[in-house]
Amino acid sequence: MIHPSAVISGKAELGNNVSVGPFTTIYDNVEIGDDCEIMNGVTIMPGARIGKGVRIFPGAVVGAIPQDLKFRGEDTLAVVGDNTTIRECVTINRGTASKGKTTVGSGCLLMAYTHVAHDCRIGNNVIVSNAVQFGGEVVVDDCAVIGGGSLIHQFCHLGKYIMLQGGALVNKDIPPFVKAAREPISYVGLNAVGLTRHGFSKDDIQTIGDVYKILYLSDLNVTNAVKLILKTLPESKFRDEIVSFVEGSERGVIRSAV
Repeated sequence: MIHPSAVISGKAELGNNVSVGPFTTIYDNVEIGDDCEIMNGVTIMPGARIGKGVRIFPGAVVGAIPQDLKFRGEDTLAVVGDNTTIRECVTINRGTASKGKTTVGSGCLLMAYTHVAHDCRIGNNVIVSNAVQFGGEVVVDDCAVIGGGSLIHQFCHLGKYIMLQGGALVNKDIPPFVKAAREPISYVGLNAVGLTRHGFSKDDIQTIGDVYKILYLSDLNVTNAVKLILKTLPESKFRDEIVSFVEGSERGVIRSAV
């Protein structure tokens, strides 16, 4: 299961049924769970914590130190959840003193040439297309789909179940359940197809749509739109989740192109 040309530190911990391809290097202070497939030419550096059933394709680097000039060699982690696939030449840097770790959740697909910078938090079941670049401390919630070649500014927050256009330049937060596209990046509607595929009912989608009609189609500013949402729409988990996201946004949410 381990190719003789692989270099594996005696201080690394590998689970059961782990395969390691030729010319792969695994450093000290690395933990790899059961049933992982580490292909050829992979580099897994100190602080990497790899879950079970993870597949890592050639040329990927997990756990390199951050590209952050404030980093001073602190002991931090790069964590990858179970059953995630990391394709060719993906780079996942470990954290800094700011958050202490970079995390990629379970069931994710990170396509080739994706970069996940220090202290990012990528949720579960996220699909990231080729050549996406995440700046430091970006948060991506569960089940988001990120189009290829997108550039995500540091500290941005991308909500759950979003669909982001390929080649997007993102410098604002994107609230959950929406499609975002155009330049500048804007709300262009609900991610209704994605929501349906994930088992949301028609009533759920209608409830979400009612919130966004006020937020994005009422010509009100964000503050007054939120007030109107809370005043006129019945309480629901979706209403409250969207309002909480918008009110908690530090960079401000995207505006509408509709």
